[in-house]
Amino acid sequence: MKAVVYKEPFSVAVEEVEKPSIQHPNDVIVRVTSTAICGSDLHMYEGRTAAEPGIVFGHENMGIIEETGEGVTSLKEGDRVVMPFNVACGFCTNCVEGFTGYCLTVNPGFPGGAYGYVAMGPWKGGQAEYLRVPYADFNCLKLPAGKEHETDFILLADIFPTGYHGCELAQVRPGESVAVYGAGPVGLMAAYSALLRGAKKVFSVDRVPERLQKAEEIGAVPINFAEGDPVEQIKDQTEGLGTDKGVDAVGYQASAHGADHEEPATVLNSLVGTVRATGALGVPGLYVPSDPGGPDEQAKRGMLLVAIGKLFEKGLRMGTGQCNVKRYNRQLRDMIIEGRAKPSFVVSHELPLDQAASAYDKFDKRIEGYTKVVLHP
Repeated sequence: MKAVVYKEPFSVAVEEVEKPSIQHPNDVIVRVTSTAICGSDLHMYEGRTAAEPGIVFGHENMGIIEETGEGVTSLKEGDRVVMPFNVACGFCTNCVEGFTGYCLTVNPGFPGGAYGYVAMGPWKGGQAEYLRVPYADFNCLKLPAGKEHETDFILLADIFPTGYHGCELAQVRPGESVAVYGAGPVGLMAAYSALLRGAKKVFSVDRVPERLQKAEEIGAVPINFAEGDPVEQIKDQTEGLGTDKGVDAVGYQASAHGADHEEPATVLNSLVGTVRATGALGVPGLYVPSDPGGPDEQAKRGMLLVAIGKLFEKGLRMGTGQCNVKRYNRQLRDMIIEGRAKPSFVVSHELPLDQAASAYDKFDKRIEGYTKVVLHP
C-alpha cells in the first residue's frame, strides 16, 4: 500500500509499504478515507525530534472498517469510524480514570501511545491507504454512514478535541474572556471551543494574516504580535486587567514579539502576563523533554526559563498535557451532527495522498494559505 514515509529533515515521500494485517483478536483494519497533517507532524518533519527515517506518519485518521478480528464485538465491516490519535487499551488505571492519552499498556515504559509518532509506541501511522487499529472496540468512534461531514469528522481525531481540551484545562466558563496564543489549527479550535463554551470575548494571537483572518471570521479578536507586545495589546482592550483565562496552542517552537529567533518559553511567559490574578492557563501546546534543534543547551534538554515567581505571585493555575480525546469526541461528534459545530472551517486544502510531500513543504513554510491539510488516500 502507499504511505507517507519520513526520509530525513524536511523530506517525506509516498512509498509502497506493507499493508497492515490483523495481529490480535481485538484489531480492525481500516481503509483510510481521510487523514490530516498536524502541526505536531511538523516537529518530526523538521528534525526537531528523535524520529528515525522510515516512520510512517499520521495520527489523525478516519475511514471504513475493512476487516475485524474475531474478538471485536461492537464493530463490523463497513462501519465508518474515526480514531483518537491516542492509542489506548481501555482497561489500565489511567484509561479507567479517563486519561486515555496516558495509557499504561500500549507503549511499555512510557505513559501514552499514538499512531505514527516518535516515542509513542510501535503503531504505524495512517497517512496511508490502510491502518491497523488495536483495541478497536474502545478506540473506534462510530460515525453516520456516507460521506457527509467528512472534513468535520476527521478533526475529531485530534485538533477539535485538543482545542477543546485547552479550554477544559483552563476551566473556561460562560461569560469569561480568554486569550489564545497561536492561531494555527489547534489555536483556532481552542478559540472556537471557547466561544462554544460561552466565552464573552476571545483574543487570538498570531502573526500570520490568513490565520488571524480565520480567527476574526469565527468571532475572535485578532492580535498580531508582529505589530506590538500582545500582552499590552490585550490589556489595552480589557481595561488593563488582562483576561480571565489563557490557552497556549503554540508550544516550544515559539517566537517572541520583536525577535527573529525562537524563544521556547515566550508564550508561557506572555500568558503569565496576560491572564489576570487568580486566573488559569491551559497548555495543550507541545513541549518536549529533549529538542535537538533548541536555541540553547537548556532548551535542548527541555529546560525552559519560565516566570514561575510571577505565576505564583498572581495565584495562577495551570493545566498541561496532551488531550485525552475520548473525553470529548462523542459530544463533539454529536454537536457536528446536530449542526451546533462545524470545525472544518479550518481546513484549507484537501489533496490526494500522492501530494503529501508538497503539502508538508507548503504547510511548514506557511505559504499559499496552508493552515490545515486533509489527505485522501
